Amino acid sequence: MPLTPARYVMIGGFLGAGKTTSILRAAEWFTARGLRVGLVTNDQAGGLVDTALVRAHALPVEEIAGGCFCCRFNSLVEAADRLSLDTAPEILLAEPVGSCTDLVATVSLPLARIYGDRFTVAPVSVVVDPLRALRILGVPGASGGSFSPNVSYIYRKQIEEAEIVVINKCDLVTAEQREALREALAVACPGVRVCEISAREGTGLDDWFETLLADRSNPRPIGEIDYDRYADGEALLGWLNAEIRLGEPGGREWDGNAMLARLLEAIRAAVAGLGHEIAHLKATLSVEGDDYELAAANLVRSAAVAELSHRLTDPLDVGRLLINLRAEADPAILEVAVREALETVRGDLAAAVIHSEHFRPGRPVPTHRIPA
Repeated sequence: MPLTPARYVMIGGFLGAGKTTSILRAAEWFTARGLRVGLVTNDQAGGLVDTALVRAHALPVEEIAGGCFCCRFNSLVEAADRLSLDTAPEILLAEPVGSCTDLVATVSLPLARIYGDRFTVAPVSVVVDPLRALRILGVPGASGGSFSPNVSYIYRKQIEEAEIVVINKCDLVTAEQREALREALAVACPGVRVCEISAREGTGLDDWFETLLADRSNPRPIGEIDYDRYADGEALLGWLNAEIRLGEPGGREWDGNAMLARLLEAIRAAVAGLGHEIAHLKATLSVEGDDYELAAANLVRSAAVAELSHRLTDPLDVGRLLINLRAEADPAILEVAVREALETVRGDLAAAVIHSEHFRPGRPVPTHRIPA
């Protein structure tokens, strides 16, 4: 039977945790069970890699730019309306900005209170990268780069408000590391439900998705959010979104997969070389005029290696490059790093910047706030 009202499923988590891959897996899982799915992506700026990836999977999607769901609450409802006109989704999968927290009080509870006749709100999931989580939660022996205290504060608050903590990328850590993380989570958010998955490999997903389909949000009270610390933590993060046209119609053909991998490594080396920690660097390279044919790559820390999740099947002559970079650094530094990296790897390929913006996120000002 179709779900009425629509089920709102919010899957959050810090930058680089694997939210988009998890949401794409969720969309596949719900669709396989005969349910109509719509997605809403969200960012502080336009030109999202996430939206490009969702479109490449032929899924209906709306993008909300210019602020998180909490500050663009009305835009979230309007996005749901637009999806309803086209596809009448029974499952609305929503991916909030990775640097935002307090989403239960500012999104889930207002949706349930104000629009309870239109949405059933599922438990809020927070996806974590285990290597990053081990470091931020202070587990002895954890390695990797770190963030400043107020950026880490946002991370901890995301976990604290979660109804389900999803340990992603379990294929990358040992059983001992997973157990150490479970113990740390039991201290940080006592009683929270924990799932262990690998969105990339498609393992451990059924129990999580069945809970999202069956249960309703029932958040527990958490400690008060210090919005000064929250705002300062977001302001410490530099944001860069860019869209660039590479090559020329009828020009020489080139290997887009290799180009994308070289470009991300050059950006990583430039940012890491200046001592800045990357939260997430992701990019897509699509065949111009074909949203379904693309390469996609990302890395989630300064010490990481770029991984290609999608590959182009053939060389191309002209393509559209989307770059989203988030790091604890001055945004002007990120702009220079991307520009110089592109100059280094493109060789004789023509490059035309279609869109570029770099900034620090502003102070969050929620439309509504209803504490649990």
